[in-house]
Amino acid sequence: MRVAVVVVAAGTGSRLGRDRPKAFVELAGTTILEHALRRACAAASVAQVVVVAPHDLLDEAGAIARRVDSGIAVVAGGAHRQASVAAGLALVDPSADIVLVHDAARPLTPPAQFDVVAAAVAGDAGAVPGLPVSDTVKRVDGEVVRETVDRSALVAMQTPQGFPRGALLAAYAAADREYTDDAALFSAAGHEVRVVPGVPAAFKITTEADLHRAAAELEGGGMRTGIGIDVHAYDDAAPLWLGGLYWPDQPGLAGHSDGDAVIHAVCDALLSAAGLGDIGGRFGSDDPRFAGARSEIFLTDALEAIAGAGFGVVNVAVQVIGERPRISQRRRMS
Repeated sequence: MRVAVVVVAAGTGSRLGRDRPKAFVELAGTTILEHALRRACAAASVAQVVVVAPHDLLDEAGAIARRVDSGIAVVAGGAHRQASVAAGLALVDPSADIVLVHDAARPLTPPAQFDVVAAAVAGDAGAVPGLPVSDTVKRVDGEVVRETVDRSALVAMQTPQGFPRGALLAAYAAADREYTDDAALFSAAGHEVRVVPGVPAAFKITTEADLHRAAAELEGGGMRTGIGIDVHAYDDAAPLWLGGLYWPDQPGLAGHSDGDAVIHAVCDALLSAAGLGDIGGRFGSDDPRFAGARSEIFLTDALEAIAGAGFGVVNVAVQVIGERPRISQRRRMS
């Protein structure tokens, strides 16, 4: 399934109280839009990204997009969100099966969340991420409380929201009024929308307090730790690659690629810490492109993915358990 993402960044964001549209406000050294794009592009399932920006900021949006990926398309938005999404949909490649619509104002949405939503789109049904409502909700009339709403049946919507491309285009063509989100428009066209678990990191930046929260997450959100484990059988007919090193005159490890169990475990640990899935999800063992491939390409991809998600590597420790080879002679201590 080919997945396209329309990132909506054409709103004014007036509640943030800045002198420029919200997506172009700086967050931890770069724009909110760039953070959002890096995470969308880091998703394993995403093949195309389209940015919808204000007409007078198309050049700046294009420069931001090129810093992330030269293949990102940029288009001017409309007077309202619905018109902006429609403009983005017009640039989606016809080969795309699924379209995810994402608000740039949710810049910390993990790349894995795009994959989760895309995987949940099935048939003519859409999929949206939602978080359970934890606060007590009251229905009011002016300043008077009228009733308590049962929150067990409520979820707070997030993005990206995913839909089959053809059905979404038809729903947009038939829409005769403005809807608060794409799920509402899609439902009004008679389609089913299913909810998948949302993630707290995908919160929306609306106010200055939200901006400070996002900056704190990026600059001082604490250390993340991931664990990766990989096991391979010996293969006497294969060369041995371990830790990116060639080990001559040693039996190799069986595997679709070069069987480098050390690099595979490191990749899984890095991807796990950043919430980006695992090496199997990014490089399937049934993909002929990676038959016999050197595992350094997997490590390079993992490092680029976690950097795109806004993380950096502080330390990696590896423990190797095996009868051979003897590692001590090639182990470097620093």
